[in-house]
Amino acid sequence: TMGNWLVNHWFSAAVLAAWLGINIFLFTYYFLFFDRDERYFYTRAILGSALAWARASAKCLNFNSMLILLPVCRNLLSFLRGTCSCCRRTLRKQLDHNLTFHKLVAYALALFTAVHTIAHLFNLERYNHSQQATDGSLPAVLSKMHLQGTKWLNPIHSNQTTVEYVAFTTIPGLTGVIITLALILMVTSSTEFIRRNYFEVFWYTHHLFLIYFAGLVIHGIAGLVRGQTEESVEEVHPHRCAQYLTQQDEECWHDCCKEPEFGSIPAESWKWVLAPVLLYIFERILRVWRARQKVVVTKVVMHPARVLELQMYKKGFRMEVGQYIFVNCPAISLLEWHPFTLTSAPEEDFFSIHIRAAGDWTERLIDTFQQKRPEMPRIEVDGPFGTASEDVFQYEVAMLVGAGIGVTPFASILKSIWYKFQQADQTLKTKKIYFYWLCRDTGAFAWFNDLLASLEQKMAESGRADFLTYRLFLTGWDTSIANNVALRFDNATDTLTGLRHKTTFGRPMWNSEFAAVATAHPRSVVGVFLCGPGALAKSLQKSCHQHSSLDPRKVKFYFNKENF
Repeated sequence: TMGNWLVNHWFSAAVLAAWLGINIFLFTYYFLFFDRDERYFYTRAILGSALAWARASAKCLNFNSMLILLPVCRNLLSFLRGTCSCCRRTLRKQLDHNLTFHKLVAYALALFTAVHTIAHLFNLERYNHSQQATDGSLPAVLSKMHLQGTKWLNPIHSNQTTVEYVAFTTIPGLTGVIITLALILMVTSSTEFIRRNYFEVFWYTHHLFLIYFAGLVIHGIAGLVRGQTEESVEEVHPHRCAQYLTQQDEECWHDCCKEPEFGSIPAESWKWVLAPVLLYIFERILRVWRARQKVVVTKVVMHPARVLELQMYKKGFRMEVGQYIFVNCPAISLLEWHPFTLTSAPEEDFFSIHIRAAGDWTERLIDTFQQKRPEMPRIEVDGPFGTASEDVFQYEVAMLVGAGIGVTPFASILKSIWYKFQQADQTLKTKKIYFYWLCRDTGAFAWFNDLLASLEQKMAESGRADFLTYRLFLTGWDTSIANNVALRFDNATDTLTGLRHKTTFGRPMWNSEFAAVATAHPRSVVGVFLCGPGALAKSLQKSCHQHSSLDPRKVKFYFNKENF
C-alpha cells in the first residue's frame, strides 16, 4: 500500500514535471531563437525583445491548446483505462486527475495569452512609432520600404493607423480579440461557485471553445510579423549590410546594393491542434451514438428534502463502485448533460442516481418526474466513467468520510461491501468499517437513512452488527432540533434519523477519532477515504501522519481523496 501511494504521487509529479519542462523548454528555445536569429535582425531593429516575448508565448499557447481537449475526451480516457487494466491501478487512477490537468492547462493558456497580448501591444506601438519616425534611423528606413512594392517589413503603412484600428480590422487583431474574450469568459464562468450554482452558465459558456479553436487556426494566416528570407540573408547579410541601409548613396560601390527582402512567418497553429480536434470530434460522435441507446427508468422514488432517486436499466451497462454517469433529459434541454455519481452497487440488477434540487436543471427534472404522466420522460445516459474505488476493499480497516452530498459514492461502496460480505467474496479483505457523514441539515439525511437502516438491520440479523460503525455529524443545527434531542435522549434510536447510532452535533474531533481507531486496531493498515472539500482533506491528511506509527509492525493510516 505504501508502494502504491508512492507510485501514485511519483507518477503525478512526473506528469507535472514533464508538462512544466516542455513549457519551459519551448519558451526558452523560441525566445532565444527569435532574439538571436539573423533572419529577424531587421524585425528586432523595430520591435526589440518584444518580438521574442510574443513568439515564445505563441509556441507555448499552441502546445497547451493541443493538450486542453485531451483530458475532456471521456470515452478516450475510458478506453485507456480499459487497455491498461494490466497496468497498476495507481497508474490508471491518474486518469481521474483529468479535470485537474485540464484546469492547469487552462491557467497556462490564460498566462501565455496575457504575455502574448502585452508583447503585441508593445509591438504595435513600436511599429507605429517607426512608421511615423522621420529621423532616417534604421527602424524608420525599414518602415518606409513598403513604398517600393512588396518588400515591406512594417505592417503599418500609414501615419493615421492606430492600435485600435489594427486590433479590429486585421485578421490577427480581430481573431486575437475574439479568442482572448472567449478564453476570459470560459475561465471566469468555470469557477467553483458558478459551476455549483449556475451550471447552465458554465455549460453554455464553455462551448465558446469552438470559437477559440476556429480563431486560433485563422489567427496567424495574414503573416503580419515578418523576417528576412533565407535567400536574402545569404545575399545581403544584415551584420554586413545593415549599416548601408541608413546611408542612401546615389552610386552603389559595395556588395550590399540589393535591398533586403522579407517574408511572413507561416501560420502553424493548425498543425498543433489538428489531431486533438479530430479526436474530440470523434469523441462527440461517439457520445451521440451512446446516448441514443435506450434507457428504461424502472423505478422513481421521491425522498424528503426534494431528492429524486432514479433506478434505471440499460442493455450492456456494467458499473463499478465510485463511478459516475452523465445524464440528459431531452424534455428539459437537448444540449445539457449533468454528471451524477452512481449510488447502486455492481451486484444489483439496476443502476441508480440520487438527484438533489440544486439549480434550474435539477429543479425542472424533479418537477418533470413528479408530474403524473401516461409515460415516463425519456432519459439519455453516457457512461459510466471514472476509476472504480476498489481500493476500499484492499484494507482490513477502512475509515470512510463523506461531507454533504459527498456521501453519494459511499452509498455504492457500503452496499457493495455488504453484498461481497454476504457472498463470502475472497477479494474482500475488509474486516471493519468506520463511516463518518458530515451534513449541514437533517433533510439531506433522509434518503441515506433508509440505506443505513437496512444495512444496520441486515448486519444485526447475521450477527455482524459490529462490522459497520457509523457516526453522523450535524454541522448546522438550530435550537428547536437541540430541544427535541434533549427531550428524547434516552430513546434507543436517534431522534433525527431513527437509527441506533446517535447523531453528534458539531464537527468531529479527528484526533480523538483517529486515536480510538488506532487503539482498536494496533497492528492494522487503515485506509482513510474522503469525498468532500479540500479543507477537510488537509486536516485528515494531517491526522493520518500524526497517528501512523513509525514501527512498520504497528498501525498505519493511508489517505485517499476520491475525485468524484
